[in-house]
Amino acid sequence: MSEWNRDQWAAGAGPPPQGYPQYPQGTQNVPPYPGPTPNYVQPGFSQPQTNNGGGEYKQSYEGERFKPKKQINDPFFLVFFVLQFLGFVALSAVAIHSWVSDGGLGGGLGKSGATSGSAVTLNKSTVYLLLLVTAAAVLLSVVYLMLTRAFTRVIMHITLLLSIALNIGICAYYWITKYYSGAIIFTIIALFSILSYWGYRSRIPLASLLLQVVMDVSKHHTSVYVVAFTALIMQAALSVWFVFTCIAIYGKWTPGSSSCSTSSCSSGKVAGLIFYATFSFLWTSQVVANVALATLAGGPYGAWYYFGPREMGEMPNHPTLSAFGRASTLSLGSIAFGSLIVTLLELLKMILRAAQNNANQDGHPVEACLACCAACFVGCIESAVEYFNRYAYIEIALYGKSYIGASKDTWRLFKDRGIDALVNDSLVGMTLTWGAYVVGMLSSLFAYLYLRITDPSYNSGGQYTAPVILFAFLIGLMCSLTLSSAIEAGVSTIFVGLGEDPQVLSIRAPALFGMIAETYPHVVRGVPGV
Repeated sequence: MSEWNRDQWAAGAGPPPQGYPQYPQGTQNVPPYPGPTPNYVQPGFSQPQTNNGGGEYKQSYEGERFKPKKQINDPFFLVFFVLQFLGFVALSAVAIHSWVSDGGLGGGLGKSGATSGSAVTLNKSTVYLLLLVTAAAVLLSVVYLMLTRAFTRVIMHITLLLSIALNIGICAYYWITKYYSGAIIFTIIALFSILSYWGYRSRIPLASLLLQVVMDVSKHHTSVYVVAFTALIMQAALSVWFVFTCIAIYGKWTPGSSSCSTSSCSSGKVAGLIFYATFSFLWTSQVVANVALATLAGGPYGAWYYFGPREMGEMPNHPTLSAFGRASTLSLGSIAFGSLIVTLLELLKMILRAAQNNANQDGHPVEACLACCAACFVGCIESAVEYFNRYAYIEIALYGKSYIGASKDTWRLFKDRGIDALVNDSLVGMTLTWGAYVVGMLSSLFAYLYLRITDPSYNSGGQYTAPVILFAFLIGLMCSLTLSSAIEAGVSTIFVGLGEDPQVLSIRAPALFGMIAETYPHVVRGVPGV
């Protein structure tokens, strides 16, 4: 009897030969992970056939799956999104044209270039800085994903402990600095994170296996990385464009700037235009990331789950391209709808944080505490909506539903199979999100050191250190989140497929199905009516 290759666990090779562990049974003899390089081979089971070409293939298209109706969903939000983006383009064109006409207010690369620019506001040396930050963020994002695949369980443990340590550290800092409103809130958060550690830790084996299966599947579908890197480049370009626009807005309308001789300048105008630019950037960035998510869910991951590996011959031609076509046209309004909700919540949280900082500076602790509580509450709602939306976008990608219809079916999915199993998805998301925060913090640290070393003329008093560091953090965060979203898309797609057709996972990844069946037996039944 030839030895059973454990790399076949994630490749859909069917049950092992006689004498090897069968699934779904206990997981005590399950290999710890599906292997670093799954071999996609023909399955060891017989495919059901029908007169019209095969029952398995017909079932894959059930309920308009992968072949939705040719209609534009949520057209109002599609038009709204296009109009706001055109508004940002117009604002950017006017501001950057004026800024370039003034020579970019001077400045350059390095210490000599930084001291040659205008001392009024941000200049060209800031652009060079943030371009370097973008390049560093892309490199750090790739390195983190490589480390995560090589040391999955270790990094999951580390990120879980770091999350707890971060909450405790923030709590201690607030108590030491006598910022009591924030200290009370983070004390509760820290206690909750400590108590939940034991529950999370027991789920790491399943979550790490799930993450490794998705990473191994993605290695056999290069379109996953094409989509991820395309979205990453678009996000990086959008971030740089946003930074150029903000710098140009400062340069054109800041009181005292050279362009004020030909246009009215005021701090209020700068604040309003920066707010609009930030709104447009956040919304557009959300849409880009979510179109990539829908492309991956309706393309390589969804096709792998429902049709099997490409070598089986059931997968349709160019599934990724077809999924992108649906996500960027018929379903773009639905994706923009869900993205707008998250954007508005993010802006509301930013406003509350600003109100909290102003109350602290004015010496009003009660108002600061209320603003802090409100910001935390909005942040919790935003996280829940983002999490919920990810599954709704997968429904949109697979079936071409409207946002409201996809949300209803997602909620039905959650109620039927329970939220408990989704903790594993949360662990994967926490691991990747923590990596994004690390990339963002390292990017902001790089920007801070660059400012300290080059000492640009516009920042002689340190007045622009905070905005530049914030921009650098946002660039690093968004670049890393975009890249890691390619992996999260696969994890979430498997959960949606598991809720609808759990028997398929027992064929595609028997070890993963066996572990889920043992831990969450109620999850491996289908969801009626979805």
